[in-house]
Amino acid sequence: MLNNIFLKFSEFAMLNKDEHPFSDKYGATAEAVLTDYLSTEDIVDASVDDLVAFISSKSRGRISDPEQTTYLLQKAAQDSYRLDKCLYEPLTVSIGCSFNCISAFEKELKAINDAIQRAVKELNPTEYQILTSVPGIGPVYASGILAELGTIKCFKSNDALAKYCGIVWKENQSGEFQAEDTPMNKAGNRYLRYYMIEAAGSVVQHCPEYKAFYDKKFAEVRTHQHKRALALTSRKLIRMLFGLLANGKLYSVEKSR
Repeated sequence: MLNNIFLKFSEFAMLNKDEHPFSDKYGATAEAVLTDYLSTEDIVDASVDDLVAFISSKSRGRISDPEQTTYLLQKAAQDSYRLDKCLYEPLTVSIGCSFNCISAFEKELKAINDAIQRAVKELNPTEYQILTSVPGIGPVYASGILAELGTIKCFKSNDALAKYCGIVWKENQSGEFQAEDTPMNKAGNRYLRYYMIEAAGSVVQHCPEYKAFYDKKFAEVRTHQHKRALALTSRKLIRMLFGLLANGKLYSVEKSR
Protein backbone atom coordinates (compact mmCIF):
# COMPACT_ATOMS: atom_id res chain seq x y z
CA MET A 1 0.00 0.00 0.00
CA LEU A 2 2.80 2.42 0.87
CA ASN A 3 4.49 1.77 -2.47
CA ASN A 4 1.22 2.38 -4.32
CA ILE A 5 0.60 5.61 -2.42
CA PHE A 6 4.09 6.79 -3.35
CA LEU A 7 3.49 5.97 -7.02
CA LYS A 8 0.15 7.75 -7.08
CA PHE A 9 0.97 10.73 -4.85
CA SER A 10 4.72 10.92 -4.17
CA GLU A 11 4.73 14.07 -2.03
CA PHE A 12 1.94 12.71 0.17
CA ALA A 13 4.21 9.77 1.03
CA MET A 14 7.42 11.77 1.44
CA LEU A 15 6.47 14.96 3.29
CA ASN A 16 7.30 15.21 6.99
CA LYS A 17 4.79 16.19 9.67
CA ASP A 18 5.39 19.94 9.51
CA GLU A 19 4.72 20.11 5.77
CA HIS A 20 2.12 17.37 5.46
CA PRO A 21 -1.56 18.30 5.01
CA PHE A 22 -2.69 15.74 7.60
CA SER A 23 -1.39 14.90 11.07
CA ASP A 24 -2.34 11.27 10.39
CA LYS A 25 -1.28 10.22 6.90
CA TYR A 26 -3.57 7.20 7.00
CA GLY A 27 -6.55 8.57 8.92
CA ALA A 28 -10.10 8.72 7.56
CA THR A 29 -9.67 12.08 5.80
CA ALA A 30 -6.35 11.12 4.21
CA GLU A 31 -7.87 7.81 3.10
CA ALA A 32 -10.76 9.66 1.46
CA VAL A 33 -8.36 11.92 -0.47
CA LEU A 34 -6.33 8.96 -1.68
CA THR A 35 -9.34 6.92 -2.77
CA ASP A 36 -11.99 9.48 -3.84
CA TYR A 37 -9.66 11.53 -6.07
CA LEU A 38 -8.43 9.49 -9.00
CA SER A 39 -5.20 11.43 -9.62
CA THR A 40 -3.09 14.30 -8.33
CA GLU A 41 -4.27 16.36 -11.35
CA ASP A 42 -7.84 16.08 -10.05
CA ILE A 43 -6.72 17.53 -6.71
CA VAL A 44 -4.82 20.38 -8.39
CA ASP A 45 -7.74 21.20 -10.69
CA ALA A 46 -10.38 21.08 -7.93
CA SER A 47 -11.66 24.42 -6.67
CA VAL A 48 -10.52 25.55 -3.25
CA ASP A 49 -14.11 25.75 -2.01
CA ASP A 50 -14.86 22.19 -3.12
CA LEU A 51 -11.72 20.84 -1.45
CA VAL A 52 -12.41 22.75 1.78
CA ALA A 53 -15.95 21.37 1.86
CA PHE A 54 -14.67 17.85 1.11
CA ILE A 55 -12.03 17.97 3.87
CA SER A 56 -14.48 19.44 6.41
CA SER A 57 -17.04 16.75 5.59
CA LYS A 58 -14.64 13.79 5.73
CA SER A 59 -12.94 15.01 8.92
CA ARG A 60 -16.34 15.78 10.52
CA GLY A 61 -15.09 19.24 11.41
CA ARG A 62 -12.09 17.95 13.36
CA ILE A 63 -9.54 19.76 11.19
CA SER A 64 -9.32 23.24 12.68
CA ASP A 65 -7.98 24.98 9.55
CA PRO A 66 -9.34 23.24 6.41
CA GLU A 67 -8.17 26.14 4.21
CA GLN A 68 -4.54 25.63 5.22
CA THR A 69 -4.95 21.87 4.80
CA THR A 70 -6.34 22.47 1.30
CA TYR A 71 -3.39 24.72 0.43
CA LEU A 72 -0.85 22.11 1.60
CA LEU A 73 -2.73 19.32 -0.17
CA GLN A 74 -2.83 21.11 -3.53
CA LYS A 75 0.82 22.14 -3.20
CA ALA A 76 1.81 18.51 -2.50
CA ALA A 77 -0.24 17.36 -5.50
CA GLN A 78 1.37 20.02 -7.70
CA ASP A 79 4.89 18.96 -6.63
CA SER A 80 4.28 15.22 -7.08
CA TYR A 81 5.58 13.11 -9.94
CA ARG A 82 3.18 12.57 -12.82
CA LEU A 83 2.17 9.15 -14.13
CA ASP A 84 0.47 8.00 -17.28
CA LYS A 85 -3.26 8.54 -16.74
CA CYS A 86 -4.07 4.86 -17.33
CA LEU A 87 -2.12 3.91 -14.18
CA TYR A 88 -4.11 6.00 -11.71
CA GLU A 89 -7.21 3.82 -11.67
CA PRO A 90 -5.52 0.49 -10.79
CA LEU A 91 -3.40 2.25 -8.16
CA THR A 92 -6.48 3.87 -6.60
CA VAL A 93 -8.38 0.58 -6.56
CA SER A 94 -5.41 -1.20 -4.97
CA ILE A 95 -5.01 1.51 -2.30
CA GLY A 96 -8.74 1.32 -1.52
CA CYS A 97 -8.54 -2.49 -1.18
CA SER A 98 -5.58 -2.15 1.19
CA PHE A 99 -7.48 0.27 3.41
CA ASN A 100 -10.45 -2.12 3.43
CA CYS A 101 -8.18 -5.01 4.48
CA ILE A 102 -6.64 -2.93 7.28
CA SER A 103 -10.12 -1.95 8.49
CA ALA A 104 -11.23 -5.60 8.48
CA PHE A 105 -8.12 -6.70 10.40
CA GLU A 106 -8.63 -3.95 12.98
CA LYS A 107 -12.25 -5.06 13.46
CA GLU A 108 -11.16 -8.68 13.96
CA LEU A 109 -8.39 -7.64 16.37
CA LYS A 110 -10.89 -5.64 18.41
CA ALA A 111 -13.19 -8.67 18.66
CA ILE A 112 -10.29 -10.91 19.75
CA ASN A 113 -9.03 -8.37 22.29
CA ASP A 114 -12.54 -8.01 23.73
CA ALA A 115 -12.81 -11.81 24.10
CA ILE A 116 -9.38 -11.92 25.80
CA GLN A 117 -10.38 -9.15 28.21
CA ARG A 118 -13.63 -10.85 29.19
CA ALA A 119 -11.90 -14.19 29.81
CA VAL A 120 -8.98 -12.82 31.83
CA LYS A 121 -11.09 -10.38 33.84
CA GLU A 122 -13.24 -13.26 35.05
CA LEU A 123 -10.24 -15.42 35.97
CA ASN A 124 -8.01 -12.82 37.64
CA PRO A 125 -9.53 -9.32 37.48
CA THR A 126 -7.30 -7.64 40.07
CA GLU A 127 -3.92 -8.69 38.69
CA TYR A 128 -5.14 -8.08 35.14
CA GLN A 129 -6.08 -4.51 36.07
CA ILE A 130 -2.69 -3.97 37.72
CA LEU A 131 -0.77 -5.21 34.67
CA THR A 132 -2.79 -3.15 32.18
CA SER A 133 -2.25 -0.03 34.31
CA VAL A 134 1.40 -0.09 33.15
CA PRO A 135 1.73 1.98 29.94
CA GLY A 136 2.63 -0.33 27.07
CA ILE A 137 1.10 -3.50 28.57
CA GLY A 138 -2.19 -4.21 26.83
CA PRO A 139 -4.66 -7.11 27.03
CA VAL A 140 -2.51 -9.51 24.99
CA TYR A 141 0.68 -9.09 27.03
CA ALA A 142 -1.25 -8.98 30.32
CA SER A 143 -3.21 -12.15 29.55
CA GLY A 144 -0.07 -13.93 28.32
CA ILE A 145 1.83 -13.06 31.49
CA LEU A 146 -1.05 -14.12 33.75
CA ALA A 147 -1.60 -17.36 31.82
CA GLU A 148 2.01 -18.42 32.50
CA LEU A 149 2.41 -16.74 35.88
CA GLY A 150 -0.73 -18.01 37.58
CA THR A 151 -0.58 -15.91 40.74
CA ILE A 152 2.17 -13.76 42.21
CA LYS A 153 1.66 -15.57 45.56
CA CYS A 154 3.71 -18.46 44.16
CA PHE A 155 6.88 -16.33 44.28
CA LYS A 156 8.71 -15.11 47.39
CA SER A 157 10.63 -12.34 45.63
CA ASN A 158 11.25 -10.66 42.30
CA ASP A 159 14.46 -12.74 42.06
CA ALA A 160 12.38 -15.92 42.21
CA LEU A 161 10.08 -14.57 39.51
CA ALA A 162 13.04 -13.60 37.32
CA LYS A 163 14.51 -17.07 37.73
CA TYR A 164 11.19 -18.65 36.76
CA CYS A 165 11.16 -16.42 33.64
CA GLY A 166 14.74 -17.40 32.82
CA ILE A 167 15.81 -13.75 32.84
CA VAL A 168 18.92 -14.23 34.97
CA TRP A 169 22.59 -14.32 34.01
CA LYS A 170 25.48 -16.70 34.49
CA GLU A 171 28.72 -15.40 35.93
CA ASN A 172 31.36 -14.88 33.23
CA GLN A 173 34.49 -13.67 34.96
CA SER A 174 37.99 -14.75 35.94
CA GLY A 175 39.87 -12.98 38.72
CA GLU A 176 39.46 -9.26 38.13
CA PHE A 177 38.30 -9.77 34.55
CA GLN A 178 34.57 -9.18 33.92
CA ALA A 179 33.32 -10.21 30.46
CA GLU A 180 31.22 -7.76 28.47
CA ASP A 181 29.00 -10.60 27.21
CA THR A 182 27.23 -12.49 29.97
CA PRO A 183 24.93 -15.22 28.64
CA MET A 184 21.36 -15.37 29.91
CA ASN A 185 20.31 -18.50 31.81
CA LYS A 186 17.24 -19.56 29.83
CA ALA A 187 16.21 -22.43 32.07
CA GLY A 188 12.84 -20.94 33.03
CA ASN A 189 9.42 -20.69 31.40
CA ARG A 190 10.16 -19.70 27.81
CA TYR A 191 6.61 -18.50 27.15
CA LEU A 192 6.63 -16.18 30.16
CA ARG A 193 10.11 -14.98 29.17
CA TYR A 194 8.78 -14.15 25.68
CA TYR A 195 5.87 -12.13 27.07
CA MET A 196 8.06 -10.30 29.58
CA ILE A 197 10.63 -9.30 26.96
CA GLU A 198 7.97 -8.26 24.44
CA ALA A 199 6.17 -6.28 27.13
CA ALA A 200 9.43 -4.58 28.10
CA GLY A 201 9.95 -3.48 24.49
CA SER A 202 6.48 -1.94 24.48
CA VAL A 203 6.93 -0.27 27.88
CA VAL A 204 10.17 1.33 26.63
CA GLN A 205 8.11 3.11 23.97
CA HIS A 206 5.57 4.44 26.49
CA CYS A 207 7.52 5.16 29.71
CA PRO A 208 10.31 7.79 29.66
CA GLU A 209 11.96 6.19 32.71
CA TYR A 210 12.28 2.84 30.95
CA LYS A 211 13.36 4.50 27.70
CA ALA A 212 16.18 6.27 29.57
CA PHE A 213 17.22 3.01 31.25
CA TYR A 214 17.20 1.16 27.92
CA ASP A 215 19.28 3.90 26.25
CA LYS A 216 21.79 3.85 29.09
CA LYS A 217 22.27 0.08 28.87
CA PHE A 218 22.39 0.24 25.07
CA ALA A 219 25.31 2.69 25.22
CA GLU A 220 27.34 0.68 27.73
CA VAL A 221 28.56 -2.00 25.29
CA ARG A 222 29.67 -2.30 21.69
CA THR A 223 28.13 -5.67 20.80
CA HIS A 224 24.60 -7.11 21.10
CA GLN A 225 23.47 -3.67 22.26
CA HIS A 226 19.71 -3.99 21.67
CA LYS A 227 19.51 -7.57 22.89
CA ARG A 228 21.38 -6.79 26.10
CA ALA A 229 19.54 -3.53 26.80
CA LEU A 230 16.14 -5.15 26.27
CA ALA A 231 16.98 -8.10 28.52
CA LEU A 232 18.16 -5.79 31.33
CA THR A 233 15.07 -3.63 30.88
CA SER A 234 12.97 -6.80 31.17
CA ARG A 235 14.67 -7.57 34.50
CA LYS A 236 13.86 -4.06 35.71
CA LEU A 237 10.25 -4.52 34.58
CA ILE A 238 9.98 -7.83 36.50
CA ARG A 239 11.12 -6.07 39.68
CA MET A 240 8.48 -3.39 39.23
CA LEU A 241 5.67 -5.81 38.27
CA PHE A 242 6.40 -8.01 41.27
CA GLY A 243 6.14 -5.00 43.58
CA LEU A 244 2.84 -3.89 42.08
CA LEU A 245 1.27 -7.37 42.06
CA ALA A 246 2.51 -8.35 45.51
CA ASN A 247 1.16 -5.12 47.04
CA GLY A 248 -2.00 -4.92 44.94
CA LYS A 249 -1.12 -1.44 43.64
CA LEU A 250 -1.78 0.18 40.27
CA TYR A 251 1.13 1.68 38.32
CA SER A 252 2.09 5.31 38.78
CA VAL A 253 5.25 7.18 37.84
CA GLU A 254 5.99 8.00 41.48
CA LYS A 255 5.56 4.39 42.67
CA SER A 256 7.66 3.13 39.78
CA ARG A 257 10.52 5.38 40.81
